[in-house]
Amino acid sequence: MTAVVTIAHRRHEHLRRQRESLLAGTRHPDLHVVVALDDPTLEAWQPAGSLPTVVVRGPADQRGLPLAASRNLGASVAIDAGATVVIGLDVDCLVGAGLVASYADAVRSEPDVLWSGPVTYLPPSAREVEPSGLADLDDPHPARPAPGPGQRWSGGDPDLFWSLSYAVHADAWARVGGFWEEYAGYGGEDTDLGHSWVASGRTLGWLGDARAYHQHHPTETPPTQHLDAILRNGAIFARRWGRWPMGGWLEAFEELGLVDRLPGGGWTRRSLA
Repeated sequence: MTAVVTIAHRRHEHLRRQRESLLAGTRHPDLHVVVALDDPTLEAWQPAGSLPTVVVRGPADQRGLPLAASRNLGASVAIDAGATVVIGLDVDCLVGAGLVASYADAVRSEPDVLWSGPVTYLPPSAREVEPSGLADLDDPHPARPAPGPGQRWSGGDPDLFWSLSYAVHADAWARVGGFWEEYAGYGGEDTDLGHSWVASGRTLGWLGDARAYHQHHPTETPPTQHLDAILRNGAIFARRWGRWPMGGWLEAFEELGLVDRLPGGGWTRRSLA
């Protein structure tokens, strides 16, 4: 059984379009688990159609959206329902026609690998693109591996894992333990899982046929709205792994006068005094 897990926070139209793309694929998931974060409207959602769906309330955390804990919750719901293949998708991601089939085949053939696929960031002009037109817009993010169609790469860099699109086997997920739930808000938890996976003696892999397409939404670069979460989560990662992640963003914050380097390593918000 193959399940897709989506963590959603109020992007209802993006979720609707994601389901359309799932149903347009060459293989449909057996279950769609939606974890609703601080979203009573979504909690009450009972979608029609041929894709079996379970909507569960996500945990709450005063520090910010508990993304790590919510992904673990969604995976647990899927596995308890009988899923052996768990595909994690960001709510903003549409799926290419072969994504579900590619992930399911790879996970079953190499169950100890944490699999990811190339992700294309769609421009605003692609807001109404149909699933059949996604391949014409394929342009994977240049900062991540992007194997071509039909290709499988293994031995991926754990620093490059991201939770926009990934797939795991239920048994390997249980042995590694999923995301580290001390993280809350934006940043760090993906890189942590990549390193936890490698530390367990397993590998990361990339699938050329598991292509996803990120729907456009406004954002900031660097993500100043997430500054405090990045500092907090960066410190958690440094405590666990001995170094700070997200160096590019932290250096950009430094250039903006928002953070300072600490003498012994690490970062702190710059005092206004």
